[in-house]
Amino acid sequence: MNTSINGKQSAPSYLLSNLLGAKVTLKGKKIGKFADVAIIDGDVAAEVTHFLITRPFGNPSLLVPWEKVKSITNNEIVIDVEDLHKYEGEPASGTVLLRDHVLDKKVLDVEGREVEVVYDVRLVLLHNKLYITEVDVSRSGLIRRIGLTRLADFIYNLVNRMKSEPIPWSYIEPLPTGISSFKGDLKLKIVKERLSEMHPVDVADILEKMEPEQRVAVFDQLDTSHASDTLEEIDPSVQRMILSSLSREKIARLINEMTPGQAADVLAVLPSSEMRDILELLDSENAKKIQSILERHEEKILNFATSNFLKFAPELTVKQARRQYGRVASVSDVIMYLYIVDEQDKLLGVVDIRELIKANDDVQLKDIMGQIVASLNPESTLRQAVAMFSRYSFRAIPIVDDTDKILGVVSWRDMVTLKHHFLE
Repeated sequence: MNTSINGKQSAPSYLLSNLLGAKVTLKGKKIGKFADVAIIDGDVAAEVTHFLITRPFGNPSLLVPWEKVKSITNNEIVIDVEDLHKYEGEPASGTVLLRDHVLDKKVLDVEGREVEVVYDVRLVLLHNKLYITEVDVSRSGLIRRIGLTRLADFIYNLVNRMKSEPIPWSYIEPLPTGISSFKGDLKLKIVKERLSEMHPVDVADILEKMEPEQRVAVFDQLDTSHASDTLEEIDPSVQRMILSSLSREKIARLINEMTPGQAADVLAVLPSSEMRDILELLDSENAKKIQSILERHEEKILNFATSNFLKFAPELTVKQARRQYGRVASVSDVIMYLYIVDEQDKLLGVVDIRELIKANDDVQLKDIMGQIVASLNPESTLRQAVAMFSRYSFRAIPIVDDTDKILGVVSWRDMVTLKHHFLE
Protein backbone atom coordinates (compact mmCIF):
# COMPACT_ATOMS: atom_id res chain seq x y z
CA MET A 1 0.00 0.00 0.00
CA ASN A 2 1.34 3.43 -0.95
CA THR A 3 1.38 5.42 2.27
CA SER A 4 1.76 9.18 1.89
CA ILE A 5 3.65 10.95 4.63
CA ASN A 6 1.09 13.78 4.64
CA GLY A 7 -1.96 11.54 4.25
CA LYS A 8 -4.80 11.17 6.72
CA GLN A 9 -4.22 7.51 7.54
CA SER A 10 -3.39 7.11 11.23
CA ALA A 11 -0.15 5.58 12.46
CA PRO A 12 1.11 3.63 9.42
CA SER A 13 3.82 1.17 10.42
CA TYR A 14 6.63 -0.61 8.59
CA LEU A 15 9.01 -3.48 9.23
CA LEU A 16 12.64 -2.71 8.48
CA SER A 17 13.16 -6.10 6.79
CA ASN A 18 10.39 -5.30 4.31
CA LEU A 19 11.89 -1.92 3.41
CA LEU A 20 15.50 -3.03 2.93
CA GLY A 21 16.43 -2.99 -0.75
CA ALA A 22 13.34 -1.01 -1.82
CA LYS A 23 13.97 1.25 -4.80
CA VAL A 24 14.32 4.95 -4.10
CA THR A 25 12.97 7.34 -6.74
CA LEU A 26 13.28 11.05 -7.45
CA LYS A 27 10.80 12.61 -9.88
CA GLY A 28 9.84 9.15 -11.15
CA LYS A 29 13.42 8.02 -11.79
CA LYS A 30 15.14 5.32 -9.76
CA ILE A 31 18.29 6.67 -8.11
CA GLY A 32 19.24 3.87 -5.74
CA LYS A 33 18.11 1.46 -3.02
CA PHE A 34 17.12 1.93 0.60
CA ALA A 35 19.94 0.62 2.82
CA ASP A 36 19.45 1.93 6.37
CA VAL A 37 18.18 4.74 8.59
CA ALA A 38 20.04 6.95 11.02
CA ILE A 39 18.28 7.33 14.38
CA ILE A 40 18.38 9.38 17.57
CA ASP A 41 17.67 7.32 20.66
CA GLY A 42 14.90 8.25 23.07
CA ASP A 43 13.30 6.94 26.25
CA VAL A 44 10.07 5.69 24.71
CA ALA A 45 11.02 5.51 21.04
CA ALA A 46 13.95 6.27 18.77
CA GLU A 47 13.39 8.82 16.01
CA VAL A 48 14.58 8.47 12.39
CA THR A 49 16.64 11.42 11.19
CA HIS A 50 18.04 10.30 7.81
CA PHE A 51 17.62 7.63 5.14
CA LEU A 52 20.82 6.00 3.82
CA ILE A 53 20.56 5.24 0.10
CA THR A 54 23.09 3.23 -1.89
CA ARG A 55 23.56 3.97 -5.58
CA PRO A 56 24.83 1.87 -8.53
CA PHE A 57 27.88 2.31 -10.76
CA GLY A 58 30.19 3.43 -7.98
CA ASN A 59 28.24 6.58 -7.18
CA PRO A 60 28.57 7.69 -3.55
CA SER A 61 25.79 6.89 -1.09
CA LEU A 62 23.20 9.49 -0.17
CA LEU A 63 22.23 10.54 3.35
CA VAL A 64 18.80 12.13 2.89
CA PRO A 65 17.05 13.94 5.80
CA TRP A 66 13.74 12.43 6.87
CA GLU A 67 11.81 15.57 5.92
CA LYS A 68 12.86 15.01 2.28
CA VAL A 69 11.09 11.61 2.21
CA LYS A 70 7.64 12.01 0.63
CA SER A 71 6.15 8.51 0.59
CA ILE A 72 6.97 4.95 1.63
CA THR A 73 5.88 1.51 0.50
CA ASN A 74 7.69 -1.81 0.79
CA ASN A 75 8.61 -1.52 -2.91
CA GLU A 76 9.35 2.18 -3.32
CA ILE A 77 10.50 5.18 -1.33
CA VAL A 78 10.00 8.58 -2.95
CA ILE A 79 12.25 11.51 -2.05
CA ASP A 80 12.19 15.15 -3.10
CA VAL A 81 15.54 16.95 -3.16
CA GLU A 82 16.81 19.74 -5.33
CA ASP A 83 20.43 18.56 -5.74
CA LEU A 84 21.59 14.99 -5.11
CA HIS A 85 25.24 16.05 -4.79
CA LYS A 86 24.33 18.02 -1.68
CA TYR A 87 23.42 14.80 0.12
CA GLU A 88 26.33 12.60 -0.97
CA GLY A 89 28.48 11.06 1.74
CA GLU A 90 28.58 8.51 4.53
CA PRO A 91 27.10 8.90 8.03
CA ALA A 92 29.30 10.76 10.48
CA SER A 93 31.25 8.85 13.11
CA GLY A 94 29.02 7.98 16.05
CA THR A 95 25.81 7.90 14.00
CA VAL A 96 23.55 5.03 15.04
CA LEU A 97 22.26 3.09 12.03
CA LEU A 98 19.25 0.84 12.56
CA ARG A 99 20.22 -2.00 10.23
CA ASP A 100 23.94 -1.87 10.88
CA HIS A 101 23.91 -1.40 14.64
CA VAL A 102 20.64 -2.92 15.88
CA LEU A 103 19.41 -5.62 13.49
CA ASP A 104 20.73 -9.10 14.37
CA LYS A 105 22.19 -7.80 17.64
CA LYS A 106 21.82 -9.79 20.81
CA VAL A 107 19.51 -8.58 23.58
CA LEU A 108 20.58 -9.17 27.19
CA ASP A 109 18.59 -9.10 30.39
CA VAL A 110 19.36 -6.71 33.23
CA GLU A 111 22.09 -8.98 34.53
CA GLY A 112 23.62 -9.49 31.12
CA ARG A 113 22.86 -13.19 31.08
CA GLU A 114 19.90 -14.12 28.94
CA VAL A 115 19.96 -13.66 25.21
CA GLU A 116 17.67 -13.04 22.25
CA VAL A 117 18.49 -11.69 18.80
CA VAL A 118 16.84 -8.70 17.12
CA TYR A 119 15.35 -10.19 13.96
CA ASP A 120 13.34 -7.19 12.90
CA VAL A 121 12.40 -3.63 13.89
CA ARG A 122 9.03 -1.88 13.62
CA LEU A 123 8.85 1.78 12.53
CA VAL A 124 5.71 3.84 13.07
CA LEU A 125 4.74 7.14 11.42
CA LEU A 126 3.30 9.64 13.91
CA HIS A 127 2.76 13.37 13.35
CA ASN A 128 4.99 13.32 10.25
CA LYS A 129 7.88 11.75 12.17
CA LEU A 130 9.12 8.17 11.90
CA TYR A 131 9.81 6.32 15.15
CA ILE A 132 11.20 2.93 16.15
CA THR A 133 8.71 1.53 18.60
CA GLU A 134 9.70 -2.10 19.12
CA VAL A 135 12.27 -4.76 18.27
CA ASP A 136 11.16 -8.22 17.17
CA VAL A 137 12.92 -11.24 18.67
CA SER A 138 10.18 -13.69 17.66
CA ARG A 139 10.54 -16.67 15.36
CA SER A 140 8.32 -14.84 12.86
CA GLY A 141 10.99 -12.13 12.78
CA LEU A 142 13.60 -14.72 11.85
CA ILE A 143 11.37 -16.15 9.11
CA ARG A 144 10.80 -12.66 7.74
CA ARG A 145 14.56 -12.00 7.74
CA ILE A 146 15.17 -14.97 5.45
CA GLY A 147 12.60 -13.73 2.96
CA LEU A 148 9.41 -15.63 3.84
CA THR A 149 7.34 -12.52 4.49
CA ARG A 150 3.86 -13.95 3.97
CA LEU A 151 4.52 -16.81 6.34
CA ALA A 152 5.99 -14.40 8.89
CA ASP A 153 2.97 -12.12 8.77
CA PHE A 154 0.65 -15.08 9.26
CA ILE A 155 2.62 -16.13 12.31
CA TYR A 156 2.62 -12.57 13.62
CA ASN A 157 -1.18 -12.60 13.56
CA LEU A 158 -1.05 -15.65 15.81
CA VAL A 159 1.34 -13.97 18.22
CA ASN A 160 -0.70 -15.06 21.24
CA ARG A 161 0.44 -18.61 20.51
CA MET A 162 4.10 -17.65 20.37
CA LYS A 163 6.59 -17.76 23.18
CA SER A 164 8.37 -14.49 22.33
CA GLU A 165 6.67 -11.13 21.80
CA PRO A 166 8.11 -7.96 20.25
CA ILE A 167 10.03 -5.92 22.83
CA PRO A 168 8.96 -2.28 23.20
CA TRP A 169 11.78 0.18 22.57
CA SER A 170 11.10 1.67 26.00
CA TYR A 171 12.41 -1.59 27.50
CA ILE A 172 15.78 -1.13 25.79
CA GLU A 173 18.52 0.76 27.59
CA PRO A 174 20.11 3.76 25.82
CA LEU A 175 22.47 2.68 23.06
CA PRO A 176 26.16 2.95 23.99
CA THR A 177 28.01 5.78 22.26
CA GLY A 178 30.71 3.43 21.01
CA ILE A 179 28.35 0.97 19.33
CA SER A 180 29.44 -0.30 15.93
CA SER A 181 28.27 -2.88 13.43
CA PHE A 182 30.82 -5.31 14.89
CA LYS A 183 30.53 -4.68 18.63
CA GLY A 184 27.88 -3.73 21.12
CA ASP A 185 24.55 -5.18 22.13
CA LEU A 186 21.12 -4.17 23.28
CA LYS A 187 20.34 -4.59 26.95
CA LEU A 188 16.88 -5.16 28.32
CA LYS A 189 15.56 -3.34 31.35
CA ILE A 190 13.35 -6.38 32.04
CA VAL A 191 14.17 -10.06 32.54
CA LYS A 192 13.54 -12.34 29.54
CA GLU A 193 13.24 -16.12 29.42
CA ARG A 194 16.26 -18.05 30.60
CA LEU A 195 18.66 -19.69 28.19
CA SER A 196 18.11 -23.02 29.89
CA GLU A 197 14.47 -22.97 28.76
CA MET A 198 15.30 -22.45 25.09
CA HIS A 199 15.50 -25.31 22.61
CA PRO A 200 19.09 -26.17 21.51
CA VAL A 201 18.20 -25.32 17.89
CA ASP A 202 17.15 -21.81 18.95
CA VAL A 203 20.28 -21.32 21.04
CA ALA A 204 22.38 -22.49 18.09
CA ASP A 205 20.66 -19.95 15.82
CA ILE A 206 21.50 -17.18 18.27
CA LEU A 207 25.12 -18.26 18.72
CA GLU A 208 25.72 -18.40 14.97
CA LYS A 209 24.64 -14.75 14.64
CA MET A 210 26.91 -13.52 17.44
CA GLU A 211 30.47 -12.36 17.38
CA PRO A 212 33.16 -14.75 18.67
CA GLU A 213 33.60 -13.30 22.14
CA GLN A 214 29.84 -13.13 22.63
CA ARG A 215 29.38 -16.77 21.61
CA VAL A 216 31.85 -18.00 24.19
CA ALA A 217 30.25 -15.97 26.97
CA VAL A 218 26.80 -17.30 26.19
CA PHE A 219 27.91 -20.90 25.63
CA ASP A 220 29.64 -20.91 29.02
CA GLN A 221 26.28 -20.27 30.69
CA LEU A 222 24.75 -23.53 29.44
CA ASP A 223 24.82 -26.65 31.59
CA THR A 224 26.71 -29.62 30.18
CA SER A 225 23.73 -31.46 28.72
CA HIS A 226 22.22 -28.34 27.14
CA ALA A 227 25.62 -27.24 25.82
CA SER A 228 26.19 -30.67 24.30
CA ASP A 229 22.82 -30.65 22.53
CA THR A 230 23.40 -27.09 21.31
CA LEU A 231 26.88 -27.89 19.99
CA GLU A 232 25.43 -30.58 17.75
CA GLU A 233 23.14 -28.02 16.08
CA ILE A 234 25.81 -25.41 15.37
CA ASP A 235 27.47 -24.86 12.00
CA PRO A 236 30.91 -26.61 11.82
CA SER A 237 32.82 -23.34 11.42
CA VAL A 238 31.21 -21.97 14.59
CA GLN A 239 31.73 -25.29 16.36
CA ARG A 240 35.44 -25.00 15.65
CA MET A 241 35.62 -21.51 17.13
CA ILE A 242 33.73 -22.46 20.28
CA LEU A 243 35.72 -25.64 20.86
CA SER A 244 38.99 -23.75 20.47
CA SER A 245 38.00 -21.62 23.47
CA LEU A 246 37.23 -24.59 25.74
CA SER A 247 39.54 -26.77 27.79
CA ARG A 248 40.00 -30.33 26.60
CA GLU A 249 38.43 -31.58 29.80
CA LYS A 250 35.26 -29.59 29.14
CA ILE A 251 35.14 -30.79 25.53
CA ALA A 252 35.42 -34.35 26.80
CA ARG A 253 32.46 -33.79 29.14
CA LEU A 254 30.39 -32.46 26.25
CA ILE A 255 31.40 -35.36 24.02
CA ASN A 256 30.37 -37.89 26.66
CA GLU A 257 26.81 -36.56 26.41
CA MET A 258 26.63 -37.39 22.68
CA THR A 259 26.13 -40.55 20.66
CA PRO A 260 29.34 -41.84 19.01
CA GLY A 261 28.16 -40.59 15.61
CA GLN A 262 27.39 -37.12 16.92
CA ALA A 263 30.70 -37.03 18.79
CA ALA A 264 32.61 -37.98 15.65
CA ASP A 265 30.95 -35.17 13.71
CA VAL A 266 31.99 -32.63 16.36
CA LEU A 267 35.54 -33.93 16.84
CA ALA A 268 36.07 -34.00 13.08
CA VAL A 269 36.31 -30.20 13.01
CA LEU A 270 39.38 -30.27 15.31
CA PRO A 271 43.04 -30.79 14.36
CA SER A 272 44.13 -34.43 14.61
CA SER A 273 46.40 -33.84 17.62
CA GLU A 274 43.62 -32.23 19.68
CA MET A 275 41.22 -34.95 18.60
CA ARG A 276 43.55 -37.66 19.94
CA ASP A 277 44.06 -35.83 23.24
CA ILE A 278 40.32 -35.60 23.81
CA LEU A 279 39.74 -39.24 22.91
CA GLU A 280 42.21 -40.21 25.65
CA LEU A 281 39.99 -38.45 28.21
CA LEU A 282 36.90 -40.45 27.25
CA ASP A 283 35.69 -43.80 28.45
CA SER A 284 37.74 -46.39 26.53
CA GLU A 285 34.73 -48.16 25.03
CA ASN A 286 33.15 -44.90 23.90
CA ALA A 287 36.47 -43.64 22.54
CA LYS A 288 36.88 -46.87 20.53
CA LYS A 289 33.48 -46.43 18.88
CA ILE A 290 34.18 -42.78 18.05
CA GLN A 291 37.63 -43.61 16.70
CA SER A 292 36.14 -46.25 14.40
CA ILE A 293 33.74 -43.69 12.94
CA LEU A 294 36.49 -41.06 12.61
CA GLU A 295 38.57 -43.50 10.60
CA ARG A 296 35.75 -43.70 8.11
CA HIS A 297 36.00 -39.92 7.86
CA GLU A 298 39.51 -40.41 6.45
CA GLU A 299 38.43 -42.70 3.61
CA LYS A 300 39.14 -41.36 0.13
CA ILE A 301 36.20 -39.50 -1.30
CA LEU A 302 36.86 -41.02 -4.73
CA ASN A 303 35.51 -44.30 -3.34
CA PHE A 304 32.11 -42.62 -2.92
CA ALA A 305 32.04 -40.68 -6.19
CA THR A 306 29.89 -41.46 -9.20
CA SER A 307 30.98 -41.57 -12.83
CA ASN A 308 27.38 -41.14 -13.97
CA PHE A 309 27.32 -37.38 -14.35
CA LEU A 310 26.57 -35.02 -17.24
CA LYS A 311 29.49 -34.05 -19.52
CA PHE A 312 29.01 -31.64 -22.41
CA ALA A 313 31.28 -30.01 -24.98
CA PRO A 314 31.75 -26.23 -24.68
CA GLU A 315 30.67 -25.53 -28.29
CA LEU A 316 27.30 -27.19 -27.83
CA THR A 317 24.36 -24.79 -28.02
CA VAL A 318 21.79 -24.49 -25.26
CA LYS A 319 19.16 -25.99 -27.57
CA GLN A 320 21.36 -29.01 -28.36
CA ALA A 321 22.24 -29.44 -24.67
CA ARG A 322 18.59 -29.43 -23.65
CA ARG A 323 17.84 -32.11 -26.23
CA GLN A 324 20.73 -34.28 -25.03
CA TYR A 325 19.88 -33.65 -21.39
CA GLY A 326 16.49 -35.25 -21.84
CA ARG A 327 18.16 -38.44 -23.05
CA VAL A 328 21.02 -38.78 -20.57
CA ALA A 329 19.62 -37.37 -17.32
CA SER A 330 17.49 -40.45 -16.67
CA VAL A 331 20.64 -42.62 -16.35
CA SER A 332 22.76 -40.08 -14.46
CA ASP A 333 23.26 -39.83 -10.69
CA VAL A 334 23.98 -36.10 -10.68
CA ILE A 335 21.58 -34.11 -12.86
CA MET A 336 21.58 -30.60 -11.36
CA TYR A 337 24.90 -29.59 -13.00
CA LEU A 338 26.29 -29.91 -16.52
CA TYR A 339 30.07 -30.26 -16.46
CA ILE A 340 31.72 -28.68 -19.48
CA VAL A 341 34.82 -30.61 -20.65
CA ASP A 342 37.20 -30.71 -23.61
CA GLU A 343 38.13 -33.81 -25.61
CA GLN A 344 40.53 -34.95 -22.86
CA ASP A 345 37.86 -34.57 -20.17
CA LYS A 346 39.58 -31.48 -18.78
CA LEU A 347 37.02 -29.64 -16.69
CA LEU A 348 36.42 -26.16 -18.12
CA GLY A 349 33.35 -24.99 -16.25
CA VAL A 350 29.90 -25.86 -15.00
CA VAL A 351 26.33 -24.93 -15.96
CA ASP A 352 23.54 -25.10 -13.40
CA ILE A 353 20.42 -26.71 -14.84
CA ARG A 354 18.48 -23.56 -13.92
CA GLU A 355 20.78 -21.47 -16.12
CA LEU A 356 20.30 -23.94 -18.99
CA ILE A 357 16.54 -23.53 -18.75
CA LYS A 358 16.71 -19.72 -18.76
CA ALA A 359 19.34 -19.27 -21.51
CA ASN A 360 18.64 -18.47 -25.17
CA ASP A 361 18.59 -21.44 -27.55
CA ASP A 362 21.50 -20.34 -29.76
CA VAL A 363 23.96 -19.47 -26.99
CA GLN A 364 26.88 -21.88 -26.59
CA LEU A 365 27.51 -23.56 -23.24
CA LYS A 366 30.96 -21.99 -22.96
CA ASP A 367 29.27 -18.59 -22.90
CA ILE A 368 27.01 -19.36 -19.94
CA MET A 369 29.20 -21.73 -17.93
CA GLY A 370 30.47 -20.63 -14.55
CA GLN A 371 33.90 -21.25 -13.13
CA ILE A 372 34.56 -24.16 -10.82
CA VAL A 373 34.59 -22.56 -7.37
CA ALA A 374 35.38 -25.74 -5.47
CA SER A 375 36.71 -29.17 -6.38
CA LEU A 376 38.18 -32.19 -4.64
CA ASN A 377 41.20 -34.25 -5.63
CA PRO A 378 41.66 -38.05 -5.60
CA GLU A 379 43.38 -37.90 -2.20
CA SER A 380 40.63 -35.83 -0.57
CA THR A 381 38.89 -37.54 2.35
CA LEU A 382 35.26 -37.93 3.24
CA ARG A 383 35.86 -35.51 6.09
CA GLN A 384 37.24 -32.87 3.72
CA ALA A 385 34.31 -33.35 1.37
CA VAL A 386 31.75 -32.83 4.15
CA ALA A 387 33.59 -29.66 5.23
CA MET A 388 33.56 -28.34 1.65
CA PHE A 389 29.84 -29.02 1.26
CA SER A 390 29.20 -27.19 4.54
CA ARG A 391 31.26 -24.22 3.39
CA TYR A 392 29.88 -23.79 -0.13
CA SER A 393 26.36 -25.32 0.03
CA PHE A 394 26.76 -26.87 -3.43
CA ARG A 395 24.57 -29.80 -4.43
CA ALA A 396 27.51 -31.67 -5.99
CA ILE A 397 31.29 -31.24 -6.16
CA PRO A 398 33.58 -32.59 -8.93
CA ILE A 399 36.79 -34.55 -8.30
CA VAL A 400 39.69 -33.62 -10.60
CA ASP A 401 43.33 -34.70 -10.90
CA ASP A 402 46.43 -32.51 -11.25
CA THR A 403 45.67 -31.89 -14.93
CA ASP A 404 42.08 -30.82 -14.15
CA LYS A 405 40.70 -34.01 -15.71
CA ILE A 406 37.36 -34.79 -14.10
CA LEU A 407 37.37 -38.22 -12.44
CA GLY A 408 33.97 -38.25 -10.80
CA VAL A 409 31.38 -36.26 -8.90
CA VAL A 410 30.13 -36.59 -5.34
CA SER A 411 26.67 -35.30 -4.45
CA TRP A 412 25.42 -33.84 -1.19
CA ARG A 413 22.59 -36.37 -1.23
CA ASP A 414 25.18 -39.16 -1.04
CA MET A 415 26.96 -37.41 1.83
CA VAL A 416 23.72 -37.33 3.80
CA THR A 417 23.09 -40.99 3.07
CA LEU A 418 26.62 -41.95 4.12
CA LYS A 419 26.26 -39.99 7.34
CA HIS A 420 23.05 -41.78 8.20
CA HIS A 421 24.48 -45.19 7.41
CA PHE A 422 27.85 -45.22 9.04
CA LEU A 423 28.73 -41.91 10.63
CA GLU A 424 25.90 -42.28 13.11
